[in-house]
Amino acid sequence: MDNLKELVEKLEHAYQDRLVSVVLYGSGASGNHDSNFSDLNVLCVLKQITPRELGEGEPILRWWRGLGHPSPLLMTEEEVHHSADSFPIEFRDMQDHRNVLHGIDVIAHLHVDTKHYRTQVEHELRAKLFRLRQQGAQVLSDPAALLKLCADSVATFCTLGRHALLAGGIEVATGRRDVVHRLGEKLGAPQSPFDVLLDLRENKNAVDTGDAVDLFAQYLEFVRRMVEYVDQMEDHK
Repeated sequence: MDNLKELVEKLEHAYQDRLVSVVLYGSGASGNHDSNFSDLNVLCVLKQITPRELGEGEPILRWWRGLGHPSPLLMTEEEVHHSADSFPIEFRDMQDHRNVLHGIDVIAHLHVDTKHYRTQVEHELRAKLFRLRQQGAQVLSDPAALLKLCADSVATFCTLGRHALLAGGIEVATGRRDVVHRLGEKLGAPQSPFDVLLDLRENKNAVDTGDAVDLFAQYLEFVRRMVEYVDQMEDHK
């Protein structure tokens, strides 16, 4: 991807020998990237982060955000090694799928402590569910906006669904449809709202705007059952 190459060149020019690593993670590194919906998530590891580094990176981050991507995650190498237990979802995803664009692979030998893994999965699912309800309530009378909200959020719930299964000791492929089908089996719930929304994301099928509210209701119910599934697990001692 030309934008990634240019990003790395800009970071190399700005930080020179202070740049330890640049890592692409998330859907961009897993084969699930969709340029219409997906972000390019980048971890930028520096030897130190002071106002000097932040100032030097400001125009790069502004340029990158202008392309529609989230700002690169800036961390020192020490912070990477000491943050894995606090962010087990993110670092486990990085361990499973990443592309090192510059420097050393800071993730390769990282130990991810999963002691609080289930709790974080439940927290993220509940927070995203509550947020989805809030946003849906604001556009319920606008079918097009409601469908866009659902389509924009479904990839996040697929990722969290995979982690819900992992927290329950179930290994599953990273493909989004693999995840939702396995979840449907585990929850005893039809995965059709996720399939419909994934089709919509991939421009495979249109959705009748008259069905938007019903689809949203089915979507919310499936996510609620995901939360319930994780809530009923016991944390690993």
